[in-house]
Amino acid sequence: MQNRPKICLIYTGGTIGMIKDPETAALKSFDFEHLEEHIPELHRLNVDFVIDAFPQPIDSSEMNPEQWKKLANTIQKHYESVDGFVVLHGSDTMAFTASAMSFMLENLSKPVVFTGSQLPIGTIRTDGKENLITAVEIAAARHADGRPKVPEVSVYFEYSLYRGNRCSKVSANQFEAFRSPNFPELAVAGVEISYRLPDYSVLQKPFTIWEKMESNIALIKLFPGMNWSHYTGLFSLKVKAIVLETYGSGNASGDPTFQKLIADFIDRGGIVVNTTQCLSGSVQQGKYATSGFFQRIKVWSGKDLTTEAALTKLMYLLGKFTDRNEIEKWFQRDLRGEVSVGS
Repeated sequence: MQNRPKICLIYTGGTIGMIKDPETAALKSFDFEHLEEHIPELHRLNVDFVIDAFPQPIDSSEMNPEQWKKLANTIQKHYESVDGFVVLHGSDTMAFTASAMSFMLENLSKPVVFTGSQLPIGTIRTDGKENLITAVEIAAARHADGRPKVPEVSVYFEYSLYRGNRCSKVSANQFEAFRSPNFPELAVAGVEISYRLPDYSVLQKPFTIWEKMESNIALIKLFPGMNWSHYTGLFSLKVKAIVLETYGSGNASGDPTFQKLIADFIDRGGIVVNTTQCLSGSVQQGKYATSGFFQRIKVWSGKDLTTEAALTKLMYLLGKFTDRNEIEKWFQRDLRGEVSVGS
């Protein structure tokens, strides 16, 4: 008989942790030490809980590498004493944080399930209760031999479990707020939870965290008629890398000002990554003449990375290595299941 799994609930902030003040009707955070008073269904789960809430809840719009560092350290603090984690987080930047954690949590062999809600937990129609209860079930799920079923960073929202570095928020007003167009769901929750899991390799190295994330990175989304003279400051020496969101399979205008800015930036040692604005599909540099320029000047293909994964992967690698060739070598590899091999 297996022991009851122990799950660490980490509340960083976000809509899920809000209730209405009965006097003012304003939303405020509730004390997560009394979580089971708001969700009595948790009593019925065969799980023991450890609660660790950020002293000051963070609106997800305020998330940044310092907050990611705090979250990674919180996970490390409890790692040896629990079987899995559920991270309660605002939905707006959840995909960024989940992507960052997938890189910062090195040699991870336990579930880290992010979840949240579109409506506060104190609202009658809240989606938060189901999201939280099922996220806990997934974090606690084990095979017959005791191995966790989903030993990676994931996002659970409205009946679907996604790989954390493969999903994006796609809706501000639907309960189905996330999608993972280039990678299938890890699980779908119906009457039962149906898992569709990859083969997880057995890790021999001890769990550790990486804290240094380089934030001197710029993101530029292309649109027809861009006046590139407005963007020259982004190509300064202070910026170490630029992620471009280009058209279709990685195409861009042949504007000479744009091409010179990109070429000069790379000549000075800067890194440029080409990702697609499309929700699904992959960059294929050189497929059309309009992306052949990128190939010639050695812009890196983002393949089918999400924007969130491309940015956080660069932040991680730039924080870890100084040699451009070393960074490129690791960027081209699939480190945490974030990119399709051969995409």
